[in-house]
Amino acid sequence: MSIVEKEQAIVAEFELFSDWMDKYEHLIDLGKALPAFDPEHKTEQRLIEGCQSRVWLAAAYDKGLVYFTADSDAIITKGIISLLVRVLSGHTPQEILDAPMDFIHQIGLKENLSPTRANGLLAMIKQMKLYALVFQQQKSTNWQEANTN
Repeated sequence: MSIVEKEQAIVAEFELFSDWMDKYEHLIDLGKALPAFDPEHKTEQRLIEGCQSRVWLAAAYDKGLVYFTADSDAIITKGIISLLVRVLSGHTPQEILDAPMDFIHQIGLKENLSPTRANGLLAMIKQMKLYALVFQQQKSTNWQEANTN
């Protein structure tokens, strides 16, 4: 499923709820369903700076695709990061870098967060795209090394 298709599925999911209290409940449920995060990954290096709550993000690169795992100590934030993991995980670095992330505005997420949580949301997206950029550069470097030997 493409990133845009995943975003459209989330928009459709959130359209089922008429008010933001129900949407927050849904976010909480999504956070609870986030796969377990390896406790060994809860390091300072994996903490996302700019978030009010503590958010850990790990990324792995396998066969050309980036896979994210994450956790947070705040229930709403955990739901937010679960949406981002759902949309971006399992895609190429370039797809992640090009991801429009339109669903955030379409479901009204950013507008219904406190300013500090909205800043945290932007920090999470930025960190995920930075991981994609690093993996893309590593792939390019490895390809160049392999083709110059």
